[in-house]
Amino acid sequence: MKKMTCFAHRGASGHEPENTLLAIQKAIELGAEWIEIDVFPVENELVVIHDDLLDRTTNGKGSVLQSSLKYLRSLDAGKGEQIPYLNEVFDAIGSRAKLNIELKWIDTAERVVRMIKRYIDHHGWTYDRILVSSLFFDEVKKAKLLQPKILTAPVFLGPPPSDFIQTAKDLDAYSLTMDVDYINSAIVEQAHQMGLKVFVFTVNTAEDIEKMKNIGTDGVFTNYPELLSMQIPS
Repeated sequence: MKKMTCFAHRGASGHEPENTLLAIQKAIELGAEWIEIDVFPVENELVVIHDDLLDRTTNGKGSVLQSSLKYLRSLDAGKGEQIPYLNEVFDAIGSRAKLNIELKWIDTAERVVRMIKRYIDHHGWTYDRILVSSLFFDEVKKAKLLQPKILTAPVFLGPPPSDFIQTAKDLDAYSLTMDVDYINSAIVEQAHQMGLKVFVFTVNTAEDIEKMKNIGTDGVFTNYPELLSMQIPS
């Protein structure tokens, strides 16, 4: 049984404020192969934050999309950290890990693809180190159409629909991002038969990691990357 891939969910968010450069640095220190972050388009930038409201993860109020960049960057995202820009995440990771960018809103794919191209052309990144995912399947499709070399994944929150495999194939996806509460060995087997990898969120206990390994999933999103770095391949 192979070792599963570790995605640090919003960075090492079990240890540091989620989606911050501090959480990303901690995830790398803990051995995460991939860093997963979330982006919204605001003005001419891509800001890294999960919720469309500011209240839970910052000392701000209101909507991310209706806020100015100046206001967003003035906020404390935890331990004095700013809400990062996507380019700052690329720079912070460098050659030390891979990056899963989840698109949290519509009309985001084109901006993200442009930034990916910039980091591939000028900063030593490669397409196999970047995964673009989203609950908005049209955004996943758009990213793939704009640059076929980009790895993409639809995100299924809750039970996957009966046509989830066909959906992924229609999107020319590399993998599926699946909900831990609705995953089973049959789903994994179906995906693998179609050449799709299966990555599961959010898996935060050693017991659940063992379950995911036993049903054959390829990797997990976790707030605690050290749980995966302690794995011993069977």
